[in-house]
Amino acid sequence: MGVVVTDGAGADVSKLRELNSLSIVRAMRGQPPATVTELATRTGLSRPGTDVVVRGLVSDGWVKVVEPDGSSVGRPARRYRFNADAGHVLGVDVGGHKILVLLADLEGQVLHSHRLPVEPDADPAARLEAVDTAISQCLTAAGMRPDQIWAVTVGVTGPVDATGRTTLFTPLPGWASVSPTEHLATRFTCPILVENDCKLAAVAERWQGAAQDADDIVYLLAGMRTGAGLILDGTLRRGYGGAAGEIGALKAVRWISAPSHIENCPGMPGDVHPNDKAAWVFERAREGDRAARTALRRYVKDLAVGAAALVLTLDPQVVILGGGYSRSADLLIDPLEQELRRLCLRVPEIRASDLGADSVALGALRVALDQIDARLFTDGMPAPLTLHA
Repeated sequence: MGVVVTDGAGADVSKLRELNSLSIVRAMRGQPPATVTELATRTGLSRPGTDVVVRGLVSDGWVKVVEPDGSSVGRPARRYRFNADAGHVLGVDVGGHKILVLLADLEGQVLHSHRLPVEPDADPAARLEAVDTAISQCLTAAGMRPDQIWAVTVGVTGPVDATGRTTLFTPLPGWASVSPTEHLATRFTCPILVENDCKLAAVAERWQGAAQDADDIVYLLAGMRTGAGLILDGTLRRGYGGAAGEIGALKAVRWISAPSHIENCPGMPGDVHPNDKAAWVFERAREGDRAARTALRRYVKDLAVGAAALVLTLDPQVVILGGGYSRSADLLIDPLEQELRRLCLRVPEIRASDLGADSVALGALRVALDQIDARLFTDGMPAPLTLHA
């Protein structure tokens, strides 16, 4: 319901108009073009008041006029749409083997992406250089400058503390000493957020992936590395120190060693590249190879130990199987469900991720957009934002 501007004693008319503007912007985002009458109905504002506010939003760059397409008879009512290009956000996935940058508008529409390979053993300087290059090439392709970006979120491997560092643990060489926020602050003046990659993947699954209908989610990263992201009551759970979901740190859970069953599968030729070992095992398992099937069974048993602990603790609606191994989810979901039935009181539905390798960067976009929303809509008071680049 919108806020109606009145002439009551002491009313701050300027503030109320600002609140009405925010109400209309919220009603327009993600929606098809609308007339003033339709917007007045959505927000509960008077039609004359809505008309005044919408005209102001057009002048400020928040809203665009949609010209008639000539398909209707007579003089059509003027329609308006939210100007999603008023600002842009970046989502950056700093992975072990690649840097992925996604650029999106204020409605989350991905406009440009850039992927850059990086060596797993790259030192911090080399990895940061790759991050800078990937961002620069993405912005250049879009014809944009850093000062036109309103928020940046960076996904990294390992639990992220309040400073944006991975001081507890990270498999990226030397990365615990790196502050992505400080590094990127030399280029961007907007908010820069850093978050764990599994947590961002969970956010992406709820936003655009396999868990859009769920508020209680356990995301399992299944691949050369095993991890988890948790969403409860629709909210990403980070924990006090950012380490929520890091159950693999408990050796008894066997997540650290679980991928070794696949990587060391008996019968695998010595010339198989490390990055291709899992694909080799999954292919042989589909062909009925006994050793490959045994390797997968042992992997799933180890994966299920940590998964069961999370399911018993959180009782989620769904478990999302993501990561590199999710491309072969048809070989993993049924045996994982069987293991969970043996270990848990109630087994949630297990679904395969369909976002692929973009999940972390997509989750980063969503978190960046949420940051903008928080600035705009908290208590109805927006932070100052430049609408005209």
